[in-house]
Amino acid sequence: MLKAHSLKPHSSFSLCSRLFITAFACVTSASVVAQEPQSDVQDMSDPLAVYTQAGVGYTDKGINLKVGQTYDTKDPLTAAMNIIEVKGALGDAFGWRGQNTTNNSIDSFRFRNFGANLQTGLANQLDINYTLKPNLVAEESADISYSFIQALPKMGPVNLYPLAGAGVSIGNSALEDDGTTDSGYSIMGTYGLIGMYGKLQLTDKIWLNYNPFWLTTISGSDTYKDNYYGRGDSHLLTHEFAASYQITPRFNVRYFANWNTNVDFLDGDHRIEFNYQI
Repeated sequence: MLKAHSLKPHSSFSLCSRLFITAFACVTSASVVAQEPQSDVQDMSDPLAVYTQAGVGYTDKGINLKVGQTYDTKDPLTAAMNIIEVKGALGDAFGWRGQNTTNNSIDSFRFRNFGANLQTGLANQLDINYTLKPNLVAEESADISYSFIQALPKMGPVNLYPLAGAGVSIGNSALEDDGTTDSGYSIMGTYGLIGMYGKLQLTDKIWLNYNPFWLTTISGSDTYKDNYYGRGDSHLLTHEFAASYQITPRFNVRYFANWNTNVDFLDGDHRIEFNYQI
C-alpha cells in the first residue's frame, strides 16, 4: 500500500467573534492532549498533502462531515485519495441562519478524486458538487469539473498553488430558454475556472489560507449562461479564508469563511472544522 505523502513545492461582527471564541476554547481544551508520534504524519497545512482523514464541521447552516481515503496508485512517484463530504445536515437544530434559510435535510454532497506527482508538484482533481437546493436554473444541480494544480517554489513563509480547469453543469428539472422545465436530468452547459490556493505560515502550528476562484459559463442554454451564478451573472469571483491551528501532528482546528461577488463576508458561509489524520 502506498503511504500518504505531502507535496513539496516545485520545491455581523459578532458572528466572527463567536466562531473564533469557539475555536479558541477547543484549542485550549485540547492543549492537554499528548503529542502523537510523527512517523508517517503528513503536513496538514499543505493544500496538496495526501493522507487518510476524517473531519467534522460546525457551520452556520448545520453540520458537515468529511472522510478521505488514500489508495495505491502503483507508481511510487504519485499519491492519490478520494474524499467524500456531506454538508449542511441538521441546519435547524445546529445552524444559526434561521428557519427561513435552513432545514434539517442535507444541503449538498461533494466527491473529490485527488492525485499528485510528488516529484514535480503537479496535481489533478476531479471535483463533483451536488446541490440539493434550487437555484435560478434548476431544482437541483451538479457541477463536475477537472482541474490541474501546480505547486510553485516557496517564497519565504508563502506558498502559492495556481489552479485551472473546466467543467459541466447538470440540472434536475432544469429551466429552458422557452420557459419549459425539463423532466429529469439534463446537461445545462459548461464552465471554466481559474484560481489559486495561497498559504501563509505564521508559526510551525499556525497558518492562514486565502483561496480566490473565478468561474464563468462557456456554453449551454441562454438561461444557464446568463443566470447560473445569480440573476444576470455569467461569472462569479469567490473567496475563501481560513485560519488554522495544529493541535497535535494529527489533529487541527480550522476556521473558514466563504463569500463571493454577490454575498459579502458577514453574510457568507462560516464554519469551525476539526480534522484528524488517520
